[in-house]
Amino acid sequence: MANWLSSRSARILTVVLLGQVAVFYGFSRTEKLPAHRPLAQFSIPDSNWSVVEESQLDPETLEVLKADDILSRVYENQVTGQMATLFVAFFETQQTGKTPHSPKNCLPGSGWAQTQSGTIEIPVSGEPSPIKVNRYVVARGQNQSVVLYWYQARNRVIASEYSAKIYTVADAIRYNRSDTSLVRVVVGVQDGNISKAVKTATSFVQAFFDPLKQYLPS
Repeated sequence: MANWLSSRSARILTVVLLGQVAVFYGFSRTEKLPAHRPLAQFSIPDSNWSVVEESQLDPETLEVLKADDILSRVYENQVTGQMATLFVAFFETQQTGKTPHSPKNCLPGSGWAQTQSGTIEIPVSGEPSPIKVNRYVVARGQNQSVVLYWYQARNRVIASEYSAKIYTVADAIRYNRSDTSLVRVVVGVQDGNISKAVKTATSFVQAFFDPLKQYLPS
């Protein structure tokens, strides 16, 4: 029995069971739904990045996402000509089963295969320490892209899906809230130069991170 309890599977099962108890307690009350500024009004002031396309998601995709607010845009750096796609999905509550879909699960369904995975730390304005986000390299045929993404709630940046769920339970119990957002950046890899694409994505995050906080509940 002692060996079983020390196993990784047992620890995961324990966390899941405790999480279910906490969710039942936290979600059994009427939840507070925080106000937020519409993402359609989002802009990046004092930046070289400007919007070149407002992406429209089809009804089927919107139905699958079930987000309460969505931002999907293509930006261009007017100095370097580099392009980056920003996607933000805001969920005012997860009590009704609505929850962010992890890009690492969605991208393979779109035909993209993961070739590299890990995390990266990015120094950003307004934060005392760098934020830690997921960093993926995906490929489809001859095309490659760098993907950075994270979960953001209550001014908290979380890379791990498991940690995000734990924080959701904690916030539901302590603050009677379960709102969260998924933030994703995609930059195409040119001439096989992954490092350059990562640098572009990082620069883009540094440009929009602080302004975006004004549109997500704290």
